[in-house]
Amino acid sequence: MNLEKVVFGFFVVLAATLNFGFFIGDLSDPLVHNPFELYAAVVVNLIATVLKFGDRTQIGAVHLATSLVADLQLIAAATVWAYADATTAGLPGPGVTASVVSLSGGALLANLVSVTLLLIETVSFHRR
Repeated sequence: MNLEKVVFGFFVVLAATLNFGFFIGDLSDPLVHNPFELYAAVVVNLIATVLKFGDRTQIGAVHLATSLVADLQLIAAATVWAYADATTAGLPGPGVTASVVSLSGGALLANLVSVTLLLIETVSFHRR
């Protein structure tokens, strides 16, 4: 068993599941979207991005691209949430929550592409 592949797969799947956990729920209800889960998704996605550097294959380049897209959208979502939290009293309103959840939805799509690539790469691997 290749420990490097295990760690890589772990972080790719964890990034997708954390993002999914934040995304799921009523689009405009801030009570069902935990900001700590969003921040955890940002951190784990950044770790997954770092792990994708160094792979010189074509599929590695697409892995990195999907990870960068997810990072960009999750950082934007966290920034919108933090700004709304700092400028309003109480929870962010439905409009802000919808924007944050929509951005995390785009990141979720990028994460799902990354997981799909990981599955394709794993299935097509031939032992030598």
